[in-house]
Amino acid sequence: MSTPAERYAAFREQQAGSGPALTSFRGLYDFALDEFQIDACEALEAGDGVLVAAPTGSGKTVVGEFAVHLALEQGRKCFYTTPIKALSNQKYNDLVRRYGAAKVGLLTGDNSVNGEAPIVVMTTEVLRNMLYAGSGTLAGLGYVVMDEVHYLADRFRGAVWEEVIIHLPESVRVAALSATVSNAEEFGEWLGEVRGETTVIVDEHRPVPLWQHMLVGNRLYDLFANESDGVLRINPNLMRISRDEVREAQARGRRGYSRPRRGPAANRPGVIEKLDTEGLLPAITFIFSRAGCDSAVMQCLYAGLRLTTEKERHEIRQIVDERTAHLPDEDLAVLGYLEWRECLERGLAAHHAGMLPAFKEVVEELFTKGLVKAVFATETLALGINMPARSVVIEKLDKWNGETHADLTPGEYTQLTGRAGRRGIDVEGHAVVVWQPGMDPVSVAGLASTRTYPLRSSFRPSYNMAVNLVGQVGRVRARALLEDSFAQFQADRAVVGLARQLRKSEQALEGYTEAMTCHLGDFPEYAALRRRLSDRESELARQRGAARRAEAARSLEELKPGDVIRVPGGRRAGLAVILDPGVKVRGEGPSPLVLTAGKQVKRLSPADFPVPVEPVERIRIPKGFNARTPKDRANLVSTMHAKVGDRDLGKPPRARDHVTEDEEILRLRRQLRQHPCHGCDEREDHARWAERYHKLLRETEGLRRRVEGRSHVIARTFDRVCGVLDQLGYLEEENVTQEGRRLAKLYTELDLLTAECLRAGLWDRLDPAELAACVSSLIYESRQSDEARNPRIPAGPAQEALAAMIRLWGELESIEEDHGLSFTKEPDLGFVWTAFRWAKGHSLDAVLTDGDLAAGDLVRWMKQLLDLLGQLRDAAPVGSKVKENADKAIDALRRGVVAYSSVG
Repeated sequence: MSTPAERYAAFREQQAGSGPALTSFRGLYDFALDEFQIDACEALEAGDGVLVAAPTGSGKTVVGEFAVHLALEQGRKCFYTTPIKALSNQKYNDLVRRYGAAKVGLLTGDNSVNGEAPIVVMTTEVLRNMLYAGSGTLAGLGYVVMDEVHYLADRFRGAVWEEVIIHLPESVRVAALSATVSNAEEFGEWLGEVRGETTVIVDEHRPVPLWQHMLVGNRLYDLFANESDGVLRINPNLMRISRDEVREAQARGRRGYSRPRRGPAANRPGVIEKLDTEGLLPAITFIFSRAGCDSAVMQCLYAGLRLTTEKERHEIRQIVDERTAHLPDEDLAVLGYLEWRECLERGLAAHHAGMLPAFKEVVEELFTKGLVKAVFATETLALGINMPARSVVIEKLDKWNGETHADLTPGEYTQLTGRAGRRGIDVEGHAVVVWQPGMDPVSVAGLASTRTYPLRSSFRPSYNMAVNLVGQVGRVRARALLEDSFAQFQADRAVVGLARQLRKSEQALEGYTEAMTCHLGDFPEYAALRRRLSDRESELARQRGAARRAEAARSLEELKPGDVIRVPGGRRAGLAVILDPGVKVRGEGPSPLVLTAGKQVKRLSPADFPVPVEPVERIRIPKGFNARTPKDRANLVSTMHAKVGDRDLGKPPRARDHVTEDEEILRLRRQLRQHPCHGCDEREDHARWAERYHKLLRETEGLRRRVEGRSHVIARTFDRVCGVLDQLGYLEEENVTQEGRRLAKLYTELDLLTAECLRAGLWDRLDPAELAACVSSLIYESRQSDEARNPRIPAGPAQEALAAMIRLWGELESIEEDHGLSFTKEPDLGFVWTAFRWAKGHSLDAVLTDGDLAAGDLVRWMKQLLDLLGQLRDAAPVGSKVKENADKAIDALRRGVVAYSSVG
């Protein structure tokens, strides 16, 4: 134990390097700051921007809070941006508690609270819109905190982060907070180029160590066994279990199929009880399905699981009743309130996007307070609010992506397990993977130990971005600004390396030419003959292969749902039942959707069938079969095995070719034998150099094409975007037209289609409910590809307007194709009927039942619809019918559960 004098000396030494702002800031916390936090804060106080890359839960936000502190001390403003509204709401409440409501504002798509305050929390899109609009709120801005800046890689929204970073005034300092990425230095270098001096702080140390486990049956094994030499090795017990399982499967699989082992997977209540016994609660169990999360809670409820004390149950009921008091009783009944509360009182809850936001927020609050002990969540929780646990459980290492089961990536695994271990509460965090049949401990160890997640830009110019930039700085300057994007920076960095490689290749080609020189004749000519012969032989082999594949494809086209086939080889070898022949799937040849003997739904390709396939049996697929339901899949696999029985199916057929001599090959062989170089003693040595020359020449030409393709790629895309806007009259040379200024106010993925509908007057004859219905098709995305095949739509003017919108989309798609673009997706009609009914005032029960929709989905899509209707109201001409009806539609939609605001 150190003496008080020693502790004071250490404190003085720690304070010595701190500026006055950091010294006063430290007094706000009852714990000592980590080294990386101090380094980042000192850089900010010295006037630099910072990039902090550190694991989840390490305390990155302390750096963001210091930027807020600095701004207040200097009499300037600080904007704190987050990628999602839930995070904005959470950070707003944190800052209000510290600085008071008068000093803190909130701006999201849903809420506008005290927007002129010195501290404003906002979503990144709101700041982007401010920058383009030249908002007066930007006056006096000194700092911008960009929380979760790794969202920059998000395919749909990532461009917004780059737009903000590029367009912020030079005087503004940026504090960028990121999860651990392997190219933080590269990202920091780009920030330095576009924002000025930027200090990069990378801290890979988890403040709470993470232990990896696998749960086999009711037994918890460490994933790694720490050997005496300090090297982590996979637990030999797990390797033994895996080998035993493989041997059993092989023993059962000698009759043409392999039925997966049923055990020793633990049931969900059993897993939670085991975690409770081991002292590993509270825990988040990630289940990659909303229905799975709800089902897990019910399983625990019916198993009689109770994880709370009487006192905790009383506190839970009090909080739940308070937080839901604003919701009407009839809506609570529809939402299954009483059953939900009963589960909460037992310490159990689900958390997914299908839940009402108010319900999700209650779960988050109770879990953070330690009152709810077991949460079953989809992976969206890992990307959202701060909700750490002692343990994280992962049920499966693959997830349904809408069509097939896709394997988890190392990045996704780290994101999920990053929630394990609560700083200041837990000594260590725990990640538990539940053993499933066929699971490989080596694969799990690979996921747990891989640490390379590079940040890749998803930036591309949009129509709205183009008119805003041209309007502000002109086309030439706008083009130059876009060259500053991280996307172009990464492309240029790649080009530098490629160009160096190209120069080396060209030098090597000269050496190869000299090495293959032959004293008997023209060896390059001789080598060309050999290549032509080789190419001809390869071509004939390809033709034979193509004929085989065509025959196999024809056999696939004849398959029907319910046919039982045998996949001849590869990872999916064995029996499978056809769910959908996949004849109409885009791509080359039929791609049947099958249910394998392993109970997994997979999309096969013609490549899986080197020979024609014939059904070995046929079974009936039940009318109500749902490929997403494990029970339905298991029942259908059982039916398939029962039908096939113990029949010996023999060995899988193999591909065989019948080769006939080709005239071209005979002629080339004659020419080779007659060539002077054919008699050279060093012929094969020269030929090796010639082969190397030819191979390197191909690679060099490819390098040259890549260099040309990557140079100025963003600017070239911008030119194409401007070409479309010129053709449609949104731009005229350096000027933005009146229609262009309207487009500049529309921040939506389908910005150009929205502007074109407005210009064409497609919505002029619609009433407010019909307008809401039509506009919903511009923001909605069906969760399943077949969800919107036959959507219900209102008859009359709305139906006509939607048909006109689809025609207009087709025209825009054609114009984009002419300019080498493909930005505008087809309107999705899956939410039209729901939006129409809600705007007409129908009850929550009727709308949810009619639309087969979860309450959380209804609220989320309604919020997006309200946002776009607000933009339309602002963009439509003064006095127009659309402007008036957009306002009325907003009033009609903003009611009941949609109107609830979580801020306060």
